[in-house]
Order: sequence, then structure tokens, then C-alpha cells
Amino acid sequence: MAHFAELDQNNTVLRVVVVSNRDTADASGVEKEHIGAAHLEKILGGTWKQTSYNGNFRKNYAGQGYTYNSTIDAFVPPKPFSSWVLDENTAQWNSPVPMPQDGKMYQWDEASVNWIEMNTNV
Repeated sequence: MAHFAELDQNNTVLRVVVVSNRDTADASGVEKEHIGAAHLEKILGGTWKQTSYNGNFRKNYAGQGYTYNSTIDAFVPPKPFSSWVLDENTAQWNSPVPMPQDGKMYQWDEASVNWIEMNTNV
């Protein structure tokens, strides 16, 4: 089975569907993305890109609300905070300040652009 993400005009993922291997394979039985995309375009319309659960290609499994970035050929999750920066190698968002690694729990505070220790004594 192959998974394909439908993209809107802004390359935002609308949905992900599963396609049978027979609908993605050429005459020799070799899976080809363009065959699966053409199959979906024919029956559902839209624009489709293949995605992978295990990250073999396009870095992340596409999810609704993700964006396809053609420059890095990857599905990028929604940006969690305006200050965060995209790591183009992983297609993941990183905070501008690393989270402390002292075993305590933290949450991101966008107003101070820093990690704030969470009160766990509740």
C-alpha cells in the first residue's frame, strides 16, 4: 500500500489516502509515484504527492495541515511558534533557544522567547 497526500493551491495537505500497490505500479510491477498520483487525479481530482510512514522520502509523513516544501522536497509540520526556525535537513521546527536538558519539565514561552520551567507541584 502507498500513501498519498492531497495538496491545495498553497501546497497545504488536505488529506492523506491509501492507494493499492496495483494502482501505483508500472507494467513491470515497479511502484512509481507519478502513476499513483495520476490514478488519484483521475478518480478524485486534485494534486497528489506520495508520503512515507517511515520517512524513507520527504522526511516526514504528511498530515493534515502540513505543507509540502518543494525546495527541500519534504512535508513540513505546522509552525508551532513564530520565533521557531525550520531545520531543512529534518523538515522540523526548532526553538531559537535549546530546551534545558536537566530533567525538569519545560514549556515554550513565545513572549520571552525562552523555555519556562513548568510547576509540577500541583
